[in-house]
Amino acid sequence: MIQLTDIHKTYVEGKKSIHALKGVSLSVNRGEIFGVIGFSGAGKSTLLRTVNLLEKPTSGKVIVNGVDLLQLSERELRSSRKKIGMIFQHFNLLDSYNVFDNVAEILRMNKMSKREIKQKVDGLLSLVGLQDKAGEYPAQLSGGQKQRVGIARALAMDPELLLCDEATSALDPQTTESILELLLDINEKMGLTIMLITHEMDVIKKICDRVAVMEQGEIIEQGSVHDIFSTPQAPTTKNFIRTVFDDTVPKDLLNKMQHGSSSYKVVRISFRGDDALNPVLHSLAVRFSVVTNVLSGSMISVKGMPLGMMVLHISGKEESILQAIDFLKQAVHHVEIKQDPEVMMS
Repeated sequence: MIQLTDIHKTYVEGKKSIHALKGVSLSVNRGEIFGVIGFSGAGKSTLLRTVNLLEKPTSGKVIVNGVDLLQLSERELRSSRKKIGMIFQHFNLLDSYNVFDNVAEILRMNKMSKREIKQKVDGLLSLVGLQDKAGEYPAQLSGGQKQRVGIARALAMDPELLLCDEATSALDPQTTESILELLLDINEKMGLTIMLITHEMDVIKKICDRVAVMEQGEIIEQGSVHDIFSTPQAPTTKNFIRTVFDDTVPKDLLNKMQHGSSSYKVVRISFRGDDALNPVLHSLAVRFSVVTNVLSGSMISVKGMPLGMMVLHISGKEESILQAIDFLKQAVHHVEIKQDPEVMMS
């Protein structure tokens, strides 16, 4: 659906060049929800806006639905953009228009009849749960209701692709949850491809199928959301994961472990799906001469699939510890041995 290849974007301010994007390549499959996460200044907003050429890249290829947008004339580009809806962080509603007219305006601009517009807008407002708000104005709406109007407006031209620019960052947690549920519902009912950017890992784990992590204008890691959560590689990715599951261990506890008499390993394990029901720790105690303590642990849901993560302190004879770890590698999804426990505090 989307293929971005070697995208560069450079801004020139006086004699200074700012490289916002540095050779970014990614693909988004039809019908999936693809997330891009990064801290402020990572380049994620610039990247999203290259998909519909609101930001024209300095170099690279932007192919959407098989069409190279950079090769289109202005008229052809305007036509292609009709199939790309966009939801904005701050709603971008017209304050002097009521809810109905905010959604209807783009249909009027495309010369639809009054009867068609009425039918279309009523259906969209019903879809987003605002059928009783058609005559109200933005000032009368909550933040979540304003965003629902923005979603209805973005769907007005029956797009094949929906771009979400930090669509929930201005909302409270409960409202965010309802908007994410709505986006999931739209994706499932309409088969709509969604690409979103965010700085919140909770958004990624709730609705995304795949994710790319950005830092300083580059993608440093990408893959399925389950893989990224269970086996993060880059330090920035691990920092994001810690906002959902904190695997750090208090320094005073590490000091006590280091001064103990037994050999030990600190191990991070992840398990998902039905693996979460396996009595792994009980099996360790029964089958191996080791002592296992849980330093931290959590169970979360990632796109509807259970994902558990634990940090274990395994002590005993070196040979028994290694046997226990080999067992864990067969029993759970992923095992990471922290050879230097100080890493746990990073």
